[in-house]
Amino acid sequence: MGELNLVVLVKPVPDPSCYDRIEIDPATGALLRQGMPAVLNPADKHALEEALVLKERFGGRVAMVSMAPDSASETLMEGLAMGADEACILSDRAFAGSDSLATSRVLAAGIRKIGPFDLVLAGNESADGGTAHVPSQVGELLGVAHLANVIRMEVGPGGSVTARTRIENGYIEVRGSLPMVVGVRREINTPRYTSLMGVMAAQGKPIRVWRSEDLGVNAAEAGMEGSGMRPGKLSRPDYRRKGEILKGSHEETVRRIVAILRAEGVLG
Repeated sequence: MGELNLVVLVKPVPDPSCYDRIEIDPATGALLRQGMPAVLNPADKHALEEALVLKERFGGRVAMVSMAPDSASETLMEGLAMGADEACILSDRAFAGSDSLATSRVLAAGIRKIGPFDLVLAGNESADGGTAHVPSQVGELLGVAHLANVIRMEVGPGGSVTARTRIENGYIEVRGSLPMVVGVRREINTPRYTSLMGVMAAQGKPIRVWRSEDLGVNAAEAGMEGSGMRPGKLSRPDYRRKGEILKGSHEETVRRIVAILRAEGVLG
């Protein structure tokens, strides 16, 4: 087997340290990401690490593909510094509000545009969505074998694949062959740290931006229009506490407190 053409699906997600600042658009149900710092989806870093290990063993190229705004280039620099060779951002207002299937259509179109691939790797789920739909949907759309919940994977010299997938009470071992789409869990590896040399090298690596017309994606198959799933009614919980000022003697105040607690079902 020659060198591998490896694709890693990555997604910028809101920084978990800022989750207390997340707002939701009450009309669309979408996250309001403006002003929120973004990081690489943690599970996707494990997918990238797996791709880099395969590149070191077999040679080849690692391309990151992300459906995200143009500004995602700053976030994707971390993946380039880790060792990816290029990044492709699929960015268009027509993609906004896509559910997991509409997102998978766009990602599959991006992978096809890159060219022939041997293996597509992705984090099993995103930190902000958590559906775990995308790896399998992309595999179906590309017409290749796909696995999810992968915790161990070995690629043989002839393109054979042996993988271990997590199930509720253990694991299943699966055998197949490339090409394939694989969704990995975090226990598969430990992502490498970026080095100063990696950060410097990342500055010279290509970041391409493709719009819907570049991908040949029909507007009716992406964004809110192409999404079968829509958010339900959302509302912000009211965390305010009821308060009542009690006046009177100590005995009267105690009797009033006991009466309130009984009325609320706290006391029998």
